[in-house]
Amino acid sequence: MTPVLERILYVEDEEMLRTVTNLALTRIGKFTVELCDSGTKAVETAKRFKPDLVMLDVMMPVMDGPATLRALQDDPETAGIPVVFITAKVQPREVEAFRALGVVDVIAKPFEPMGLAGQVRAIWDRFHGG
Repeated sequence: MTPVLERILYVEDEEMLRTVTNLALTRIGKFTVELCDSGTKAVETAKRFKPDLVMLDVMMPVMDGPATLRALQDDPETAGIPVVFITAKVQPREVEAFRALGVVDVIAKPFEPMGLAGQVRAIWDRFHGG
């Protein structure tokens, strides 16, 4: 049986996108969402919040998505948390490279806010063999 997706950590440096995505995930998806504006904060928050899933922007200052992903993977406390990149970099070669890093999927920006929760649930179900 597929585990229930309840807690999502969303990491995005752009405030407007954090706000829109938070609304889409909490109001429509009924998820519990924790927001971070940097990769550094995300690594700390993931240990405390213990999300079921991390949604991670690729292009961020200081610590980008791939660096944040590596930090999460390298820590035994967070290594098992599935990560989805959310990015405008969605050419097939880019998506393939992201998957090779260990993300479970990639959501394209811009996304449709009304459909985001369903998209995230579909990724979760696929990841768990559903």
